[in-house]
Amino acid sequence: MNAGNAPTMKDVAREAGVSLGTVSKVINGISVGEQYRRKVEAATKKLGYQVNNYARGLKTNKTNCVALVMPSLRHPFFAMLTDELTSCLMRIGYRSLLMTTNYDSVAEKNCFQLAQQNKIDGIIALSYSPNLEADDSVPVVTIDRHFSANIPCVSSDNYRGGELAAEKLIALGCRSLLFFRIGPNIYGEVEKRGPGFENACRMAKVPYQSLFLSDADTEAPFFRFLEEHIQDGKLEFDGIFCNSDGLAVRVCEFLRSREIRIPEDVQIIGYDGIVDFATGRYICSTIVQPVAEMAQTAVKALLSGDSALSPANISLPVYFAPGGTTRE
Repeated sequence: MNAGNAPTMKDVAREAGVSLGTVSKVINGISVGEQYRRKVEAATKKLGYQVNNYARGLKTNKTNCVALVMPSLRHPFFAMLTDELTSCLMRIGYRSLLMTTNYDSVAEKNCFQLAQQNKIDGIIALSYSPNLEADDSVPVVTIDRHFSANIPCVSSDNYRGGELAAEKLIALGCRSLLFFRIGPNIYGEVEKRGPGFENACRMAKVPYQSLFLSDADTEAPFFRFLEEHIQDGKLEFDGIFCNSDGLAVRVCEFLRSREIRIPEDVQIIGYDGIVDFATGRYICSTIVQPVAEMAQTAVKALLSGDSALSPANISLPVYFAPGGTTRE
């Protein structure tokens, strides 16, 4: 090896005393005899050899890089999901190209185009675009929104999550329920939380109301509604389900500011399974999404080599976890 030059596969083969083909097999994860693998790994470490992923990609038509398109990392659930996706990809030797769109459909389209131009091996996207456009040559898996039979969608069981929230509130003694939903004016798997909640209420013959805000910047209409239904220091509802943990926490804060006790007077359940950064405890009672399993399933579906082998909709089980805003 010439001084000052980066070591090559030939240098590794010479150092290990094996053929160039054996070095290539070890680097590409192809099975070889254990003694040969150890020799190559030792030589690689000694020489400081680094795989040239770009050159390797030109030969194999693979880059071992997956683009992650997220609306934001400010939302704890998106951050959790991104962390699990990058960890899952890293464990199998893949790199992540992270892009955020700030909920902008034009920015999302640009992210897809940029990812495709970089010849990545696939895209995992949490999309807020009403019309997702993806090049057929690049595999795509979506989170929470189903687009077509050719694009697998991974989500938690949102319908069952809504049912579970209502069932839990009723089991804990609530007899007048309320559902708050805030989010984009685009139908996706997340929107099944409301119908699931309402169905459970109907089955139990428990009265309920549902309020929806689309693309709202503030929960003020919810707070006005709550204010209007407080009589003599008591809220007319004793159980509330919110479609996110963040919304549940803000509703709790508003009611406490009106001297409504949580959970003594009103019990509240959110959705997502968000934990406090400092304590690791759930920020409210919640329906927990299986984030690690969702990430693993999305990566597996993306890299299976044939989207037809994956179901169009993959729904994973959820569960309830107490977080101080319900009476256990």
